[in-house]
Amino acid sequence: MERYKFFQQFHDVKEEDYRLLSDCFKLRSFKKGDNIIVPGQVQRELYFVKSGVQMSYFDDGDKIYTLGFTYFPLLCGIAESFSFQVPSKYYLTCLTDSEFEYITFDDLQNIIDQSQQIERLFRRMTEAMFSSMIDLHIELRAMTIQERYKNFCQKNPQLLHMVPHKYISSYLGIDPTNFSKLFNSVPI
Repeated sequence: MERYKFFQQFHDVKEEDYRLLSDCFKLRSFKKGDNIIVPGQVQRELYFVKSGVQMSYFDDGDKIYTLGFTYFPLLCGIAESFSFQVPSKYYLTCLTDSEFEYITFDDLQNIIDQSQQIERLFRRMTEAMFSSMIDLHIELRAMTIQERYKNFCQKNPQLLHMVPHKYISSYLGIDPTNFSKLFNSVPI
């Protein structure tokens, strides 16, 4: 039922339509450090986080660029790989032991063909994801490092104690040394 409440934020899905979706959910667990997706791999399953923290990132060989974090109750995946069934350019890895409910791409497509409500739900979730991405781009370009740090702490305070700070500093586009100074001096 928690997942149902999460989906209701995006679209008022009737329980019978939601049941079409939830009946296809399977469970999967990963250990801390496990890669869910690696570059070149097509993501064939969409994950709904039950527990744990995950990170998507790009590794150019010299530096890791953190793209995002997921945790309960969020969706977890490489959006373009899953949506278009193309090889991922990024990693998706577990920062902690993690449990998921998941649905396969084929099962989701079949449900979308059966239910306009589920199609609307996923369209609105996609729209929300794009909106969040635009907000992040604005933050990275228009806010000071202190403003970015405070904003992150307000939205994701639990991550400060669950995620290595080097990944958060990468996500925020802040030098690790400056991030450490902010962490030690800026009240949350």
